[in-house]
Amino acid sequence: MSSSLTEILSHLHNAAASAGRPDPALLAVSKTQSAAAVAALAAAGQRAFGENYVREGLDKIDQLRALNLEWHLIGHLQSNKAELAARHFDWVQSVDRTKLVHALARHRPADGPPLNVLIQVNIDDEASKQGCAPEDVPALAALIAAEPTLRLRGLMAIPTPWPDAPRRQQSFARMRALFERLAALHAGVDTLSMGMSADYREAIAEGATLVRIGTALFGARARPA
Repeated sequence: MSSSLTEILSHLHNAAASAGRPDPALLAVSKTQSAAAVAALAAAGQRAFGENYVREGLDKIDQLRALNLEWHLIGHLQSNKAELAARHFDWVQSVDRTKLVHALARHRPADGPPLNVLIQVNIDDEASKQGCAPEDVPALAALIAAEPTLRLRGLMAIPTPWPDAPRRQQSFARMRALFERLAALHAGVDTLSMGMSADYREAIAEGATLVRIGTALFGARARPA
């Protein structure tokens, strides 16, 4: 496990160096992985983990509380799960509508740190994907920034996995431009979450500050018996 983490971090560093960019942070995508697998990767030095589903994430958060890990919700969040997400996760990367902003703000405990929030953008206007339209980002960001229990940190996207790298990079470039405009309007915006195992090089070249890697870290998921 530790060798996988070392290898991935080396790949990210090399991609950043080739593009003249700072090294991005690594989010280990731990959906469907066991708490034991997460603990093993944490023992190797990884601290931030991403979950797609609230309930699955809560089970691991509870089991691994003593490790003091950083937990990100990266999957689509239903409004009826907003209270659980607001109370137990450190980050929600998939905020894409006004109703969700209000729900998260209402349920985040005021006596703790603000919830770190990323706006998910449907940068390629795919019908099958969640996320707001690029033109809706400013209004949504203003709502988030006005909530004392939330902290606007930036943007997240899952662009179309085009087979050719130049086309993938165009989507990431549009995200970078959107991110730079947002950062100019809001102090504290510092996170551009984009890039996964198949496209992190293009994402890093366009300024990703955080990449999301799963199988390459944990190995292939076990098939049910």
